[in-house]
Amino acid sequence: MGYCPNTPEEIREMLVVIGAGSVEDLFSPIPEALRAKSFELPAGMSEFELMGIMREKATTGGSEIVPFIGGGIYDHIIPAAVDHLAGRAEFYTAYTPYQPECSQGTLQALYEYQSAICRLTGLEASNASLYDGGTAVAEAALMALRITGRNAIVLDASVNPLHREVVCGYLASLSAGVCQVPPAGCESDLELLMGSITSETAAVIVQNPNFFGSVADFTALAAKAHEQGALLIVTCYPVALGLVKSPGEMGADIAVGEGQSLGNTLSFGGPYFGFIATRKRFIRNLPGRIVGETVDKEGRCGYVLTLQAREQHIKRHKATSNICSNQSLCALRGLIFAAALGKQGFEDLATLNFDKAQYAKGLFSALKGVSVLNAGATFNEFTLALPKPAAQVVTRLLDAGVAAGVPLGGYYPGLEHAIVVTVTEKRTKAEIDQLAGLLEEALWN
Repeated sequence: MGYCPNTPEEIREMLVVIGAGSVEDLFSPIPEALRAKSFELPAGMSEFELMGIMREKATTGGSEIVPFIGGGIYDHIIPAAVDHLAGRAEFYTAYTPYQPECSQGTLQALYEYQSAICRLTGLEASNASLYDGGTAVAEAALMALRITGRNAIVLDASVNPLHREVVCGYLASLSAGVCQVPPAGCESDLELLMGSITSETAAVIVQNPNFFGSVADFTALAAKAHEQGALLIVTCYPVALGLVKSPGEMGADIAVGEGQSLGNTLSFGGPYFGFIATRKRFIRNLPGRIVGETVDKEGRCGYVLTLQAREQHIKRHKATSNICSNQSLCALRGLIFAAALGKQGFEDLATLNFDKAQYAKGLFSALKGVSVLNAGATFNEFTLALPKPAAQVVTRLLDAGVAAGVPLGGYYPGLEHAIVVTVTEKRTKAEIDQLAGLLEEALWN
């Protein structure tokens, strides 16, 4: 971190070093009319609150859209340490660390990243990241086909629709079949999923929380899949793992997900990184590369690429993927974010998301003609039924500077009046109350 003078003596020393006679001289290049007379900041503000005030003061016209939209990409607070540390020269590359003697910083960071993903998911082995959440789900499906030698996938239709498209695209040229099981309302239909498992099923793929925001416990589904010799793949939202049961605790064999919510900005939809973790017995079927810790001949700790399962490194017919440079810089941001929060910080972040979403859910469901479609628990997303087409309502609220959520009609025929609303820790009570007022106005005026 950079040095910041605080006392009058330190400020005077700084002025001498840079050759300025006074603080006034230091700011003399700035025209008087553009200088702030006072910031009028209250005491005890968080970094996020302070930056919000400064952005507001710097805005000369218009304002940013306030997002209540998620669907796999989320607007979370990113500590300043993430940008600072990820930009250091030791790490600022996404390229493959071919020569370990020249790449210890990158390799150690990726090793620690793998460890963090294992702790989050409750599983034993992780690779050094994937391209994004959608391809992570597809890679997990391919992994299951290799492990079991079977050729069928059972796919819960409450998994993110975009990710389901990727899975079907990946498997289209193979002999594998994909059976998509429709949800029961906004929840996974566990009975139908279990009934869809056959002796040809390689894996069942579910999402937690699902695309509608519903949270489920898939422990019984994992047991049923294992009875039939199939695997359970759970795609998860990493921030939610601060509160909800981990895939490993449920008995899942593979956990995957989109890593954007771990310290990566919205960035117009990408690029981000995907994560994947599994049981140790399946480690040789993990795609991409795995970093391991070792010692050199003098006993010093070092890091190397332990397993590299792509065709550039091994015989092509033995390769498990063609994942090359992937998104290691984005994964590094995920590691820094996780390390900055720590275990308690993760729990606190998840709790804040849950609490704010519960407040919003209660507020919105009290509006005339609006109801919550989720029958059970939710995390920070939930589905509302509206008396008007959701796409129409969202378009109207965008003009008021609010992205109200994801209309479901384009993904699920029959749900044209339904919308998925997301509330992260960044949304304030005032913003939630504002959305309630705008929503009521759009529905009845």
